[in-house]
Formats: sequence, structure tokens, C-alpha cells
Amino acid sequence: MTFCALLGPAPAGAATGPRQATVEEQRLDQAVPREILARSGFADVAPEFTRALGATRSYGAAERLVEREGTRLWRRAVDRVQGRGPAGGDLSRDDDRPLYWARLGLTRELRLWQPGFGLSEKRRTALLDRLEQTSRGQRGVDYPAGKGYKRILLTGFDPFTLDRDIRISNPSGATALALDGTWIRTADGQRARIETVTFPVRWQDFADGVVERALTPVLPKVDLFTTVSQGRAGRIDVERFNGAWRGGFPDNIDASSTGQVPVDDPATQPQWTRTTLPYQDIVAAETGRFPVYDHTDVTEIPAGATAPVDRPDGPTPGSAARAGGGGDYLSNEIAYRATLLRDRLGLSIPGGHVHTPVLEFGPGNTDPATGSVTDPQFVRNRLDIVAQLRAIVRVAAE
Repeated sequence: MTFCALLGPAPAGAATGPRQATVEEQRLDQAVPREILARSGFADVAPEFTRALGATRSYGAAERLVEREGTRLWRRAVDRVQGRGPAGGDLSRDDDRPLYWARLGLTRELRLWQPGFGLSEKRRTALLDRLEQTSRGQRGVDYPAGKGYKRILLTGFDPFTLDRDIRISNPSGATALALDGTWIRTADGQRARIETVTFPVRWQDFADGVVERALTPVLPKVDLFTTVSQGRAGRIDVERFNGAWRGGFPDNIDASSTGQVPVDDPATQPQWTRTTLPYQDIVAAETGRFPVYDHTDVTEIPAGATAPVDRPDGPTPGSAARAGGGGDYLSNEIAYRATLLRDRLGLSIPGGHVHTPVLEFGPGNTDPATGSVTDPQFVRNRLDIVAQLRAIVRVAAE
């Protein structure tokens, strides 16, 4: 596997020059992120955090601050999307982007912070990790005690391809915010509780085990899980097969990674994992306006061959993965990691990956150079996608 990044972490304890924000954090200085934060009421998040950091006099106090403010940011974003408290501005409540840009404001301040006490790179990294986990809901998955209901886990992603269009939203992240802590009732009257978390679009975080760290304590407790990401235009795909391959498309820090998906114990790593979601029921159900497909396409190198081949009906025995149904980017990788974890934990629960439609702006607002950050069709598309994902989860739970 090869890996390159414009900004990599310094070794723990190593001497460093002037601190620098990441490529992802540097985008905060552009007009669109500033407008999204201002129109959602989240423009105050980073300045308040900066003031609190400035008053911090010990590492222990910094740990407590990061835990508190990361958790507060996640809850604030969930509450805004779910209609609790003030909207903070005229940006529609269903928008996932305020959380994304506000989080980057916090991580940038923490990354550049120069406290009066000594702070090693190892300890700063630990603070940044804690901030990421808490502000993504990863430390807040909490199913009520008792029996008589189903437990469901859903994961989403940050916006990505921001250099192509910095206005972009990710409907999987919006779905996570809309469904976190909510209840649904299945056709037979059974109740189900949904808890959600989100993940970054960064290769190195996945190589460092962010998915396994977040999901290992949770999967044994749930009755069903689905990872979710943005996929193809105009359609929803239930991905049947996931491949152990990274294709190298740049991530949110403009880093690229190509090769075998890096996991613990690679000697026992399969080339393919598969969904255990009830895909036939999901495809057959009336869940919303977007068509839903049982997606079985993969790209493989057949056993004994050297060139990749597209297979419309899934992998052949002994083949090497080059793309799962969800491609060779982090959508495929989270599906692969989550289902591999399911299998390694010996769980027999439904679990897999769903790709949402691409979230599209309305006619006349497709040019990022001249377009606005939102429009009525953009909002309607996102609301429809979220509603259809909720319906798909209900079908799966039944």
C-alpha cells in the first residue's frame, strides 16, 4: 500500500516548526463555509472554544474541555436538525454542513493552540482524537435499558469532493443527524431505537482504526446496522459485496491511498465481505421516490489472472478485489470494515451498506462559482433522501 499526504502527523515528541492547519481546515477561510456557519448560528462555536482554550491551564482541564465541547457540538447539531431549540438563522434545519464546518473550526484551534504548559504531539493528537469522537457521536451511542425493542445503528459521512464544489452536503451525514436517538415502529408494531455516528473522509483515519474503535463496543449490542454514504445520481443502492481494495481517489486532505485495505491480522483478511441486510425486501418495498437496487457489480482480478475484470453478478471464487459494489473509495471501505468486524465478532445480525442518491442543487444553481449555498430543490432532495433512508431502515428492521 502506498500513502501520501500534504500534511502528515509529526512523530510523538518530535520537534516541529510553526504549526499549520490541515488542507481541510484551511478551506474554512473561504466564503461558503463562513456563510453556512453564519446562516445556521454556528459561527460562534470556534470563537467560544478559542476563549475557553486560552483559559485552560493544564492537560486535564483541556481533556475535560474537549470532551464537553465536542459532545455539545454533536448534540447541538442533532437538536437543530430535529427541530429543537432556535434555528440560529435562515439555513434549513435539515442541513448537515454546519456541523462539518464548525468541527473543523474546533480542530483548527486545537491544532494551532500553544498553551502555557508543555503539550507533546502525542497528547495533542489524543485531544484531537477525543474531539473527533465526541463531535461525531461516537462516544454517545446510548440505547435505553430494558428489552422489548430493537436496537439499530446507522453511520454517515462528512461532505467530500470540496475542491470540486465547496457547497456540497452529504445526505448520509444529514440522515445520521436526523435519525440519531429517534424511534420507529415497524409494521408489526415493534419499536426500534436508532443511534447514529459519523466518520471523516480521510484515508489515514480509517487505516488508524477509527471504524473498528467506534463500532467494536456497539455492534454486539445491536439488532441491525447499516453504513450509509452518497453514491450515484438518482438512485439508491443496497451494496451486496464489499472489496478489500483502496483505489486512491483523493480524500478531504487531498491524500491518496492505493492498495489492500489495511486491517489487523491481514493473514486472515478476506478479499470480499457481503451484506446481510434483507436486500430483497428493501428493493421490493415502496420507500420513496428514488428507485432502489440490489447492486451486485464488482471489479476483480480472477484467480490465476493479472488484469481486472468487471463482474455484474459478484466476485468469482479465489478472485482479488479491485472494487466492491460501492467502488474503491471510503464508502466501500466502511462497508468492508463494518461487515468484516461483524463476521470476526461472530455476529449473525443484518448489516451492510446503503448508497444514497447524489444530492443535487436545483436548475440554475449548479455552478459553484456563481451559485448559492442552498436552494429549494436542494433542500427538498435532501429531505426526500433522509425520509427514504428512514423508510429503508424500517423495512430492514421488519
